[in-house]
Amino acid sequence: MLSYQHGFHAGNVADVLKHAVLCYVLDYLLQKDKPLYFHDMHAGRGLYDLTHPIAQKTSEYRDGIETLWRTASSAPAALTPYLQALRAFNEGGHLRYYAGSLLLAQKMLRGSDRLFASELHPQEYASLAENCKHFSNVRVQKTNGYAALKAALPPKERRGVVLLDPSYETMGEEAAIIQALDDALKRFATGVYLVWYPVVEAKRAEKMIKKIAALPMKSLLKIEWLTREPNGAGMAGSGMLVINPPWPLAAAMRETLPWLAKHLRRRVAVIV
Repeated sequence: MLSYQHGFHAGNVADVLKHAVLCYVLDYLLQKDKPLYFHDMHAGRGLYDLTHPIAQKTSEYRDGIETLWRTASSAPAALTPYLQALRAFNEGGHLRYYAGSLLLAQKMLRGSDRLFASELHPQEYASLAENCKHFSNVRVQKTNGYAALKAALPPKERRGVVLLDPSYETMGEEAAIIQALDDALKRFATGVYLVWYPVVEAKRAEKMIKKIAALPMKSLLKIEWLTREPNGAGMAGSGMLVINPPWPLAAAMRETLPWLAKHLRRRVAVIV
């Protein structure tokens, strides 16, 4: 359960999708001059050195952020918040570091906004705490993400974004996500919830999506990006479910995903 380390996958195609959506949502919400709360349930270490042997072992970032980095000059406007936040970690325009969700959010948010992150893996948590020690508006805890979310909602700001992106190492993870969302929506119905999920078997992903869609909510947006047809043999793509999405998000992703598919040579799937 605690074996997963995101360093092997940092900056891959799935990260590009997840973080492009996250940064777009944050950028939109920051248009209002009101405090915002960000909650990261599975934060990892926060910052990843792409020259580290762990990242080099798989080199998944080469087909993801490295390719995007080279073609960013022609990227759609929806990718601007994501790329701007990431550039802040890479001086001189040379890509070396990939920031996780928490540090991307911290770079975008204001001093009056609050950020919270949980991480259970001992080494990942230690690195996360070190990477966040200078940020007065960030709180990190070595704790179970589901329990921490239940305790945090509703936030005092009454405006917030919650990211749920577990590793899905266990078969019970989908059920835990559904229960967490059910509880969270009862406490904080107006929050924006981002659920990342892998697509290995299409039926497994669709089963979770249907159950989430049945929860009481105003609206749900599904953004899914496949690299090949799912057949159960490894991850064929990934998706983002956005509960209470900003209204321009769907149109922005309809423009952005085909561009990403072309430049990263990956198929685009669905936006519903």
